[in-house]
This record gives sequence, structure tokens and C-alpha cells, in this order.
Amino acid sequence: MKTFILIVSASALLTLSLNSLAAKPTSIVFLANGAGADGTPFASYQVKCSNGKTSPLTAWDNRKKWCVGESSSSDCERKQIKAAKKACKST
Repeated sequence: MKTFILIVSASALLTLSLNSLAAKPTSIVFLANGAGADGTPFASYQVKCSNGKTSPLTAWDNRKKWCVGESSSSDCERKQIKAAKKACKST
């Protein structure tokens, strides 16, 4: 039983340490306004991640829909921070 508890706690600590190493957003900067192929307006942002990389975000519907990628309306979230976290995980 003692060995089982040791293995479970070691697994939990390993999982927590791996999650803390994942890239996280450090800043989100506005770049420009634009329009999609069908004329739908959007705003472009750049997310800087803790691993030193950057990733683009686009905001649609007056910043009600946040999407990962340049001028893309797929892979979206309702919250800016959730989209930024997703963008940093994908880099």
C-alpha cells in the first residue's frame, strides 16, 4: 500500500511539473484591423509566449470570438485568454 501511494504521488508531481513547463501567454498586442474574404471585419493581435515564440490571434464579431491564426475564423474561443493559451500550446 505504501508503494502504491508513493507511485501515485510521484505521478501527480510529474504531471504538475510538466504542466508548469508548458508555454503560457505573457502578452497580447494589437497589430491592425482587417477584413476577411467576405468583407467581415476583424482585428489582428500577436501573442507572446513564455517560451519566446509568438503566435497570431484574430478577434471577430467585435471581440466576441477569438481565433488562433491570421485572418482565420476557425479554432476559436469565446475568451481572449483561452485562445491565447491555445495559441501558445500550438507553438
